[in-house]
Amino acid sequence: MTAATPPEPSAAPAPAPGPAPRKPRKIFLVVGLVLAVVLGIFLFTGLGTSQNSTAAPHEGGPVPSFTRQNVGPVGPEQVSVPGDGGANGTPAVLLFFGNWCPSCHQELPPLAAAVRRQDAAGGSLSHVHVIGVDSEDTVGNAKGFIKSAGVTFPVAYDPDVTVTSGLFYFEGDPYAVFVDGDGTISKIVRGDVLTPASFTADERALIPSGT
Repeated sequence: MTAATPPEPSAAPAPAPGPAPRKPRKIFLVVGLVLAVVLGIFLFTGLGTSQNSTAAPHEGGPVPSFTRQNVGPVGPEQVSVPGDGGANGTPAVLLFFGNWCPSCHQELPPLAAAVRRQDAAGGSLSHVHVIGVDSEDTVGNAKGFIKSAGVTFPVAYDPDVTVTSGLFYFEGDPYAVFVDGDGTISKIVRGDVLTPASFTADERALIPSGT
């Protein structure tokens, strides 16, 4: 007898095709791209703002040092502001002004008179170094304004605003910067708001107690 050939197994039915994978919609791709761009801009501008804020001189930070031509009536040919303010632990006040600035013509003369009174009295305030910074003037205009305002302290000449805008980030005048004896900026006063009384009070705050 011939052995019976076992029947071949029937082929399993092919699984029913499932749903085709969905392609991401274009709208989601666009939204994702926009969010990535916005996040990048935010991070970039945030870092830039942080860097600029720390680079600009500020209260509690160090005073920038510089050396410029002296156009004031006293002092050496060059005016220097070292890293410790008035040098050798001496407090300093920097007054920023210019002949072109109408507000400076109102603010500076009373402050210059206060400095003259302090120097004449010879007290502790007379040891605070007051230094002017004249910006955007010709030498002749600067000296004429300084003389008419009654200035009796050194004045750094800053015609190209290298000091005023470049180092201190100031826009326009007047400004006043009060510096402790270790070169730390104690206070920055913007605009023509200083009076002889407030100027003197801010100077006294620079003097260590007991001196």
